[in-house]
Amino acid sequence: MEGGSSAGPGLAWLAYALLTVASWGVYGIFLHTGQVAMGDPINGRYKAFLLVGVAYFITAVLAPLIVLKYAGATWSFPARGVWFSLLAGIVGAVGAFGVLLAFGAKGSPAVVMSIVFAGAPVVNAVVALSVHPPAGGFAALRWQFLAGILLAAVGGFLVTLYKPGPVPPQPQATVRVVQPGGETQ
Repeated sequence: MEGGSSAGPGLAWLAYALLTVASWGVYGIFLHTGQVAMGDPINGRYKAFLLVGVAYFITAVLAPLIVLKYAGATWSFPARGVWFSLLAGIVGAVGAFGVLLAFGAKGSPAVVMSIVFAGAPVVNAVVALSVHPPAGGFAALRWQFLAGILLAAVGGFLVTLYKPGPVPPQPQATVRVVQPGGETQ
């Protein structure tokens, strides 16, 4: 779905990017909550991952099929596009599974997702620059770009180092039972 008008790109791309920020920003918290709510400390993460797959099927298979059908799209899929799209799906699913494994190893959602979202832009920048080198080579990279990569990495480190502590356990309430006749248990 293209955004904007013929006069320029508009800001539709920004709205879609912010939709992604909001969705992925709550992803880890919802995933961890679903894993814990399964009530199965050993297999809960796999059950949660299975349902993530069901959600992906609904969202990433059925919805595009409907959009493609109503848009009158051709059903031609060039091999290069197919393989890179499948690869993208696989690495995305491996990443989601890695998040669940991190939660299962007692990583807190705040820390795990902060590391993921600080580290992913660094990996993206390095891979994108390797696949699509900038005009003028790497020497043409502006210092602000390199500083942004460094700051993202430092941010992930600081979040890990200064993560919030767990909520202290609440003291157990003492129950006094008064028997008829004034005796206490």
